[in-house]
Amino acid sequence: MLAGILDLDRDAGLPLPEQIYRKIRAAVGDRRLAADAPLPSSRELSRQLGVSRNTVNAAYELLAAEGIIAVRPGARPRVAELGGLDGAKRELEEKTRAPQVSRRGEGLCRDVRTDAYADPLRRQGRLQPGAPAEDCFPRDDWARALRRAARHVSGGALLYEDYAGYPPLRRSLAEYLTRERGVRAKPEQILILPTTQGCLHLLAQVLSEPGDCAWLEDPGYLGARAAFASAGLNIEPLPVDVDGADASGVESREPPKLIYVTPSHQYPFGCRMSLDRRLQLIDRAREAGALILEDDYDSEFLFSGRPIAALQGLGSGDEVIYLGTFAKSMLPGLRIAYMIVPESLAGPIAIAQRNAGLLGNVHTQAALADFIESGHYRAHLKRIRETYEARGRMMVERLRDGLGNRISVDFPIGGIQLAARLPPDVDDRAVVKRMVTKGFMLAALSGYGLKARLNGLVIGFADASEADIDAGVKALVEAIGTG
Repeated sequence: MLAGILDLDRDAGLPLPEQIYRKIRAAVGDRRLAADAPLPSSRELSRQLGVSRNTVNAAYELLAAEGIIAVRPGARPRVAELGGLDGAKRELEEKTRAPQVSRRGEGLCRDVRTDAYADPLRRQGRLQPGAPAEDCFPRDDWARALRRAARHVSGGALLYEDYAGYPPLRRSLAEYLTRERGVRAKPEQILILPTTQGCLHLLAQVLSEPGDCAWLEDPGYLGARAAFASAGLNIEPLPVDVDGADASGVESREPPKLIYVTPSHQYPFGCRMSLDRRLQLIDRAREAGALILEDDYDSEFLFSGRPIAALQGLGSGDEVIYLGTFAKSMLPGLRIAYMIVPESLAGPIAIAQRNAGLLGNVHTQAALADFIESGHYRAHLKRIRETYEARGRMMVERLRDGLGNRISVDFPIGGIQLAARLPPDVDDRAVVKRMVTKGFMLAALSGYGLKARLNGLVIGFADASEADIDAGVKALVEAIGTG
């Protein structure tokens, strides 16, 4: 009777007594062996299975110890009466619930991208905002830098020497950002993390308490909204117009603890913050004792005019934490971002970074330091800046030609995506859903707003070929209509 149930695998790593025990236990549990059913004696079962009696006895002892079988001297083992056990098991199953996230975890687990994207879990699609041009990535130069890093990085750098980042990269960044962006930075103030999102989450946890107030551009970066929400902060909209974020327009009287802005190239509008607005924001931060989190988003991709100096370099430097990333100027897959923190915070935040495990790959960081020092990075930026400008202009021209007054869009001053306005009779989220079915991953402008009432699209152009742009505009004409 048990031979069919006890199909033993002698090549498995599990001992034979354990296999016999598990299989009889499972057969009793699913009623293939009924209560009070007789079992073979140890001598008989050992003969049927071709194993020793000691093997069978060991299995029977385990089953008897758990009350699954009853063993009496001089009698064959029998399946125990499990009525009481079955009832207890059913009661336990009824009371058992699936594991749930904590109240604190709900903020961290909420995907704010659902407000703007029709399919937020999908990570690929043409005309996607924030996607740099893969076809422009300098693969050969980068491969050589990686090979040099693999040969030369050694010793403590390969162990746990410096959690804050590869020291030569921190030195290279300090020199480059001081020269190019006018920041105030010593290498020890620079911390290397995988993503800007990781920087924001870490800063929100370290620099605020649940219930504190945080200002966020409206409309603004969804990642910052997620970071502040997961930290339990009260988010207040910071209005944005053509001159950038306007601190005088904040309605809340509660002083902020953190203020997030993208002054060099506002996301998603693409405007720049005026000098008056930047100075005003620094003054408000000083009055409130707040820290400004300056995300220098897309500052590398200015198509015309002179770049504005970083906010961090305008004041003393202690009221601003500067954030940057190589996800757009290189590729997101490199997983290298950084922040420049006030000297007084560098040590504590570096410890928090280590404790959170927000650490980068040393060889990739070494390759990037080499790439910057050799001049390849500067040359790469010049090439892609020209390419992105051409693609941005082509996108605007095609949109205007195809949709006319059904869309309002300006030539971008820089960056890798643009914001376009739609007429009131068009639902931007419905358009985004239609575009997903055609392989395009646009974002609904309305999803970026807190109080701002917006209706439009955020459209990536950096990673788009002419064929992609033409196909995308054709799909938009079908999704929106020409009126």
